[in-house]
Parts: sequence; C-alpha cells; structure tokens
Amino acid sequence: MQNSTTSLLSLLSLLSLSALQPFSPSALCSDAPRPNTTGAVTYDKDHFYIDGKPFQIRSGEMHFARIPREYWRQRLDMARAMGLNTVCAYLFWNVHEPRPGEFNFTGNADVAAFVREAQAAGLRVILRPGPYACAEWDFGGLPAWLLAKPDLRVRCSDPYFTDAAKRYLLEVGKQLAPLQSTRGGPIILVQVENEYGSYGDDKTYLAAIRDTLRAAGFEVPLFTCDGPGAFERGSIAGAFAVANFGGNPEGSFAQLRKHSPDSPPMAGEFYSGWFDHWGNNHANPKQDKVLAALDTMLEKSGGFSIYMFHGGSNFGFTAGSNADLNGLIQPTVTSYDYASPLDEAGRPTEKYHLYRNVFLKHPDPSGLPVPDIPPAPRTMRIPAIQFTETAPLFDNLANLSPAPITDIQPRPMETYGQYQGMILYRTALAAGGKAPLTIRDLHDYGQIYLDAKRLGTLDRRKGENRIEIPRRPARAQLDILVDTYGRINYGPYMIDRKGITDRVDFPSPYPAGVVMHWQIYPLPLDAAQLATLNFKTATPTAATAGPVFHRAHFTLAETHDTFLDMRGYTKGYVWVNGHNLGRYWRIGPQQTLYLPGVWLKKGQNEIIILELESKTRAPVPGLDEPILDEKQPEAEVKTTDFGAQNI
Repeated sequence: MQNSTTSLLSLLSLLSLSALQPFSPSALCSDAPRPNTTGAVTYDKDHFYIDGKPFQIRSGEMHFARIPREYWRQRLDMARAMGLNTVCAYLFWNVHEPRPGEFNFTGNADVAAFVREAQAAGLRVILRPGPYACAEWDFGGLPAWLLAKPDLRVRCSDPYFTDAAKRYLLEVGKQLAPLQSTRGGPIILVQVENEYGSYGDDKTYLAAIRDTLRAAGFEVPLFTCDGPGAFERGSIAGAFAVANFGGNPEGSFAQLRKHSPDSPPMAGEFYSGWFDHWGNNHANPKQDKVLAALDTMLEKSGGFSIYMFHGGSNFGFTAGSNADLNGLIQPTVTSYDYASPLDEAGRPTEKYHLYRNVFLKHPDPSGLPVPDIPPAPRTMRIPAIQFTETAPLFDNLANLSPAPITDIQPRPMETYGQYQGMILYRTALAAGGKAPLTIRDLHDYGQIYLDAKRLGTLDRRKGENRIEIPRRPARAQLDILVDTYGRINYGPYMIDRKGITDRVDFPSPYPAGVVMHWQIYPLPLDAAQLATLNFKTATPTAATAGPVFHRAHFTLAETHDTFLDMRGYTKGYVWVNGHNLGRYWRIGPQQTLYLPGVWLKKGQNEIIILELESKTRAPVPGLDEPILDEKQPEAEVKTTDFGAQNI
C-alpha cells in the first residue's frame, strides 16, 4: 500500500470542515447528514482506502465551465442521488488564463467554489488540471495565445510550452491545494496531463508536469489515464495508471494490470455516451452493455468515473473539433449533452434511473446511503420571437472594427491577438481574366465576395480551398470572411490556427501571383463589439442577405430553461441578454440551442442572431425539449457559373 500522509498532514486534516464550506441554501434544506469527504487517500493493487478504510470510487464527470454557476449545486445533488460519491472535473487552461499572465478564477471560472459545492453536496473530487484536457473543448483547453508563436510545439518538453504550463499549474495550486482531503477539503486524486500515450512519449515532459503539480502543493496521489495500448507511453513514475474505455471492463483492466501490477483497477473515463459532430448522426450508444459493465465494476473494481455524468453545453466559441485520418476537420456541435444520465438542462433521463438501480444493487462499501432524487428543473415553451431589427455586418464594419490592421500578407487571427469569432480579410484584385483563387490554408469556413457580391463558400470540412474569380474589367475589392470552427482538441493536428494561415494565390494577371496588401478586420464578436451595432427597423417580410445581425426584444412573466428552435435559419450564432449560446447550423444533428433560465429576466429580454447565409428572418420559438437528432441536407450554395471547387 502506498501512503500519502505525514504527521503534518494528519494534523492539517483536523482543520474545521465548516471553515471551508460556503453558504448553500440547498444544503441547509437537506435533512440528511453530510457525508465526510476528508481523509488521507492510499491504495494497493486492488483497492483505494481513506484513512485506512476501503473506499470504492464511484465517480461521474462534469465540467463546471460548461454549466452556469447557479446550477452547479443542483447537478451535484443529482450526482449524489444517482449513487455517486465522487465527481471528476477538468480544468480548462484557456478559461483560467485567457491572456498570458492574466488569471481568472472568478464567476463561472471559480473552481474553488465548485470544489466547495461538491463537498457541501457530499462528494469527493478528482481533479484533472491539465495542462491539456481534450474534452472536445477548443484546443483541448490550451490557450489560443500560445499559437501566436510561429514555431509552437505543445505537450512536450519545449521550454516555451513547459514554462507557460508551469506558471498556470502553480496558480491552480494556489486555488486548490488547500482543498485537498488531507487538509479538510474533498480533493482525493490529481491527474498528470491527460491521455498522453495517445499523443507522445516525452517522459521528460510528463515528469515536469508531475513535479510541477507537487511543487504547486498537491500531495494526494497522482495518476495518469490512457486507453489500453497506450499505458507505456503515457505513464510516469510517481503516478499510478488508470484505464479509459467503453464496453467490457475486464479486458481493459487485464491490460492495465499487465502494465501496472501495483495500480488498482480503475476506469478513469468509462464511456456511456458520446459527442456529436456537425453533419453527422447523433450518438446515443445502446445501454445493455453499459449496464453490464457498471455492474461488473461495482462488483470487482477499485473505482470508475462515468464520462459524462452530465455534459452541459459548449457555450460561445468553446466547442472544439476533431480531425479525421486525412486531417480534415470535424467540428463538434454546441450541445455537450453526450447522451448522459443527466441531460443538458439537468434533468434525469431514463439512463439516470437505470444507472441508479444498478448502484442500489451494490451498496457503497463505505456505508454511504443513496439519497432521494431531488425534483427535476422546469423547462418552458416561450412564444415565437419576431425579429424587427437588422444590422448587416458589412454595413457595420466601420463600427465593429474601426481601425483595420494593415498587413502585407494575411496571417492567422492569433497573430493579431484575436482568439475567437470571425475575421475578415480585404484586398483588391487588378483587372484581369477569370482564374482560380487558392487560399492556403483556410481555417475554417470562408465566404468569398467580389465587389460586395458573394461568389461562394469554401468549407475546410470538405477540403475546399479554391474558388474561381470571374473576369474583372477594372480593379475589384476582394473580401474573405472567415468563420472559425473550434480548434482541434485531439491528436497530431492540434496546432490549429484560425483564419488564413499562410497566403492567398491568384494567377491573374500574373502566372503565379501571391496576393499582397491586405486589410484585416478582427471580429471576436464579444459583448463590446456587439454593442457597436447600428440596428435599423425592418418589416417582417423584408429580405436581408447574410451575413446580418437580427435583433428582437421579448417579454417573460416567468423564467425557466428553454430550447431555442433555430430551424428557420441556416448557420450562425445567438446571444440572449449578452450570453453567447453558441453555434447553430441547419445541417444538424442539433437543431435547438439550450437557453438557461438563469440568463433570462422577468420582463424584457434581448436576443441577437448573426445569420451567415439565409435571407429570411424567421420567428424563433422556445421549446421545452431539445432537438438533438435531426439532420438536414447541406444546401448547395449557388455561386457564379464557376462555383467552388474541391481540391
């Protein structure tokens, strides 16, 4: 057995638990005694122990950054009521250090408050601070400002990356080391990196992350997690290994035991659901094998964490992307429902009750009872919202970006200090004949305009990077408006800068010309930028071609969660009372956007839509259930006679 305590830590564990507890009205309303979540964690090859007593980790994953802070406690209470005794949580570095050296641990980024809420709900915490997370989150949680360095290398012992990661992890330690179970808090384990064996084998880098976590004050056991087959590359001395898998646990645990005979059999991520990509089918795995696996792990394992117990939402521009074997991008949808036991609005699903029944068959070895299920949150339908104001993007360009950047050639947005949203590249083409214009490379979705007339679109998902430019009798203005998908969050293509990442080629009037002399208009689409829009009243039937902002005000007598039905639109973003709900896209499978009731107001509310494609302004109703499984055919965008070409 490995012991992580010292006499000093034993003394610290006697600190008053109440001193670490925040005021929580829901906790005061509970008649059930609050479970103890402190104590020294040890383990052997078969079990975990807390203060020497056997403890089986029954965990579920949830990410506080994907959930409005006002809902954290309700989700945590639902975890306890399903039978969990632990919650597993990633930290996303880009949430906590949005700009170099500027740290944010307030509001929805207050991870210490989340950990205390978990403790108040009777849950222990497994901490996954990174620096890399994956989690289908933009850039896998790494901050986009890293990408301003032209020769960036990530997740290796490159000094620029490791120095930045160390600075971040030391700040995490200031926030969370006092909340370890050895000091009266609920944190029992801390992860070193994440699924590193699927990426690389730089043991010097892994050792640096391990040592930085110790230097940050984390004294509880450290662990690494990898899929079977990647244990050797992803493990490091001083941290025990756990397995990530779906399906039958026995084979995965056998491989884990072969690699790491002294590690307890534990599933770091047990996949009971999955995520969705735009344009693909909705994932909802069958549950018969999942239930059998849960039954097996409750009977035989040292612990597991269900990924995800509650997924939440990729609000704003936080959704990441994957890449296929050819490097083509696969953007993740806004919903992170993940077909999880607790849906996006925090309501128990059929899966929740099935899992709870399995937990009830296997009483917690520590004697922790399973509480009753709290009442489910309400959702509501709201009347269809009618849009009466418009602000075309190009008409507002002088307001949105009054001082464009002049550059000899286009560069990715991160070079200009922009980390989210859209970006417009503008130049002039000399008179000449029709010829193909090639963007090397477009990240990710470009609308091409010549003298304010749209020629077509190019989509990185399809490998498109070339469009024919018609003959120009005179000098003409070229606009390339680039919408970004989330940065790739997994695998070898993670260095994923946005905008135009290299150059634009156009062989007219010259045989092999590179287009020079650009103006760049950053469009981060944050609250400050949206406040500059000049909206004008428009009749309900007036057609306004995208890209265009639509605005409306609507009144509510009560506020509950709702789901905005975006099927009347094609592709864009939605803000309600200043909150960016994320991307909608008619291709599906997601057709609604989750709108938390805590972001609504009794009385007047504001909604803004940025529609990139459609000319119509459809009403938007609010539904009481989401639509996450409805695909639509991708519309062919009519261009000139030349059209967009796949290369």
